Amino acid sequence: MVEAERSGAGDPSRAGSRTVVALAALWLIAGVLAVRQAAVVLRRPPDRRFTDLATWIGEHGVLRTRGSFYEDDRFTGTPVGGLVLRPLTSAAERSLGIGWTLATLLLVVAVALVAARALPGPLSRRTALLAAPVAVSVTVLSLPVRSTFSLGQTSIIPVLLVLLACCVPRLAQGSGRASGVLVGVAAALQPAVLLFAPLLWLTGRRRAAVTTGATFAAATALAWAVAPDDSWTYWVHHLAGAGLGDKPDGLTNQSLHGLLLRLGLRGPVEIALYGVLAAAVAVLGLRRAAHYARDGQPLLATAITGCVAVAVSPTAWQHQQLWILLAIAGRVGKRRADRMVWPVLVVLVMTLNHTIIVPDNPVLVPIGDNAPLLAALAAACAVPFLTRTSPMWDRPAPTPVAEPQRGRFAWVPLLRFWKRPLNRPNLLLELMLIRVGYFVYSYIRASAPEERALAEAHGRQIIGAEEFLHIDFEHGFNHFVAGIGWLTDTMNYYYGTFHFLVPLSLLAFLYVRRPATYRWARTALALATLLALVGFWAYPLAPPRLMPGRGFIDTANGPQDLSNPDFGALTDLSNQYAAMPSLHIGWSLWCGVMIAVVAPKVWMKALGMVYPMMTFLVIIGTANHYVLDACGGALVVASGFGIQYALTGPGRTALARIPAARSGSDTPEPAPAARV
Repeated sequence: MVEAERSGAGDPSRAGSRTVVALAALWLIAGVLAVRQAAVVLRRPPDRRFTDLATWIGEHGVLRTRGSFYEDDRFTGTPVGGLVLRPLTSAAERSLGIGWTLATLLLVVAVALVAARALPGPLSRRTALLAAPVAVSVTVLSLPVRSTFSLGQTSIIPVLLVLLACCVPRLAQGSGRASGVLVGVAAALQPAVLLFAPLLWLTGRRRAAVTTGATFAAATALAWAVAPDDSWTYWVHHLAGAGLGDKPDGLTNQSLHGLLLRLGLRGPVEIALYGVLAAAVAVLGLRRAAHYARDGQPLLATAITGCVAVAVSPTAWQHQQLWILLAIAGRVGKRRADRMVWPVLVVLVMTLNHTIIVPDNPVLVPIGDNAPLLAALAAACAVPFLTRTSPMWDRPAPTPVAEPQRGRFAWVPLLRFWKRPLNRPNLLLELMLIRVGYFVYSYIRASAPEERALAEAHGRQIIGAEEFLHIDFEHGFNHFVAGIGWLTDTMNYYYGTFHFLVPLSLLAFLYVRRPATYRWARTALALATLLALVGFWAYPLAPPRLMPGRGFIDTANGPQDLSNPDFGALTDLSNQYAAMPSLHIGWSLWCGVMIAVVAPKVWMKALGMVYPMMTFLVIIGTANHYVLDACGGALVVASGFGIQYALTGPGRTALARIPAARSGSDTPEPAPAARV
């Protein structure tokens, strides 16, 4: 990265033009995402959008001006939050929906821009320019913002007010009255924001802390005067809103109280334990926030305090969790390769459903169910964010890289702008990317066209082509396998197990023993999989077992009712018409090539190449693929290796020539005997 910046510095006009193009592209993406999110909400049926705003909707779509906000326990805001919407009560539901959506979108953009400008420096001009559209895109995609859009809530307003009060220098460094008023109004809308008053006090802004309390008291008193019944309901009957909205033990309540309830605790024991934990988190989190505020990181201090508020609130619904996303401002890690772990983790937790982040198994499901709370607790109490006085703040240990090197295929042109990292990547980051990457692969594969007539027509094309080439031996071999019980069972087990087990095991070996080769290999595998997804979309294909009138035997699932387009339980597993290319062959061939690359002995290399050949026999014997499917799988994996070769050169690099000081704690690979 440093070398790239130095090379770009010699040509300011070229670097400037690249920045302008990148900036325009990022703003275009941010604008498309924002418009799409607004359109998604406005296209929903009236009963599925702005469900909290429905509190004000009366007969004929006209908003009512009288009655209690808490008649049906659906509205979870404070009485002050309810009064914010009083001026809008003469509008029709559709007009209110459009206006509210656009106003919320503007608030979200304002939050993102203020946060981007408050990032701790020093930042290069290029980074500062690109930070704004990235911040807008990530914020719009976040689950709290999407929930706010759907519900019609006011939870974006407190975040913006606090950011203005704490992160805008003119307000943060003034007399304290303006910032105190902003935080006080925010606390009136979301009472947990009162935790910012102790933060202001601990950082020496005592006038602002006092003003915060006074403003909160004045706004709450005004609400009592205007809506005494609702104020009594919210503050006394529901103890500051506790019990409003969904059930407090639901997954949408990501607070310590919600977690304890989900663990089965009830009554005085739960309340006492919740009080102790909340007090400990508040004390530790506020001390950490004050420390980073004094260090010149107001955005991080704001994020930590907001995470404390999420954890200690009796209820912290999804639309109130935007504070967690702000925690990406903290820098973590002494190596440059580790710097992206924390931001990526937070972004994944705050933008993806928990079922995407964590696999569905009894051990990991509780982690996924409580991922936002765990992220909030980590930011508030555990993550060792760097201080600006740390020598690693802007000088992390660099990632050793190598220039693209030509191998035995010297005729292949190399794209020399891509330097090859040589050290071991961060394991947690790799696991997160693999998990999300596999989910995206599964989602796209399942979403590919499932047009039965087209898929069967393509199947007839494949069979016709194989008959012309005299390679149509699938039917005879399938019946041969189906006639031998032990062979059928073995191939069925092989088909469903080895496809994932062997590539993952090989990736783990490469990560531990061959880190530089791991990076090269996993990128080639990812490129091959992306190319396969294009094939699934462009050429939906019915596998042999789903071709009517051809007499193939489905060895794994038994006879199928081909007149039923859902194909029974098979549809729950994957798209049944994503047969071309065969990734069983693609991934197994990738394994064979990588074993041939890293194995020290010839017989080991030969044994590695046996694996794709066995896989070929299995996919044909179980009637899951054609011979040409296997050719397609081989083509995409060859293309993946080819693209990776053009980027960085051969798959092995003589790391012995890399100075040991640059490699850090990673074990260098031995110099290879041969290149691929």
